Amino acid sequence: MQGLIKKIEDNIGLVMQHENQAIRWLLASFAAGGHVLLEDLPGTGKTTLAKTLAKSVSADFKRIQFTPDLMPSDIVGVSIYKQQQQDFEFRAGPVFTNILLADEINRASPRTQSALLEAMSEAQVSVEGETRMLQAPFFVMATQNPIEFHGTYPLPEAQLDRFMMSFNLGYVSKAQEALMLTAHQTSHPLSSLEAVVSLDEVLKLQQAVRDMFISDAMKDYIVSLVQTSRNHEGVKLGASPRASLGLMQISQALALMDGAEFVSPDHVQEAAKPVMAHRLVLEPQMKYSGVTAASVVTEILEKTAIPQ
Repeated sequence: MQGLIKKIEDNIGLVMQHENQAIRWLLASFAAGGHVLLEDLPGTGKTTLAKTLAKSVSADFKRIQFTPDLMPSDIVGVSIYKQQQQDFEFRAGPVFTNILLADEINRASPRTQSALLEAMSEAQVSVEGETRMLQAPFFVMATQNPIEFHGTYPLPEAQLDRFMMSFNLGYVSKAQEALMLTAHQTSHPLSSLEAVVSLDEVLKLQQAVRDMFISDAMKDYIVSLVQTSRNHEGVKLGASPRASLGLMQISQALALMDGAEFVSPDHVQEAAKPVMAHRLVLEPQMKYSGVTAASVVTEILEKTAIPQ
């Protein structure tokens, strides 16, 4: 299974020029069956990354451009009355796909944002009293503008908690940007990209992540990190039990990607910030003093005993 992920990673590398860290975390979340939130500036390649991943694994891909006037029915779908049949016909929304790009998710109203909650946590949607299952695998890659930008709504804590990881791509280096210009000179490299993995193989990969061995001591380490965040000075709202689960699953995925036989403290420590930081709500005075959620997670990692 390590070779399977390497094939996907190498294929993405044919299009994306970013550092491997962000691609590694994206693939870890994808393999763990989680969802990813990217907070980045425009033009850093978020849409291209989502399309490249979908094309690499033979997945159905859809994109929703979130805007202030977007309605929940624009996401999940709506029933249309057919005059000839004298009956209603359900027209599925873009959420019925394998890989969904929720672009600029924090530009939509909280009501519209909440339309994704059930889909992300239970892989299903309830429309007009009927529950409809989403096809597996189902992966949401959402992007959001920095909160300081005009016309944005902060994502509620319940929504943030549905994202297994949150990180940014960032700008590429000067050398990488020069390579990007060369790659795009004649045509977009995405146009000639071919799939290297099937959806059936993706499902086997996700099962392999769940089967990766993790000791009781490592589970206790994960719980200790998460529980410490709830009692940390200056933290108004700590990480949830869903964060513990996400931290375990991402650690298992990283261990699988490294070809390890079990989860080590290094895997847990690597996953801690992108899994925990976006779930923490700090007291206002902490923000004004320059403390960030990421620095709080760093402090928690330093203070929590590592299992031997």
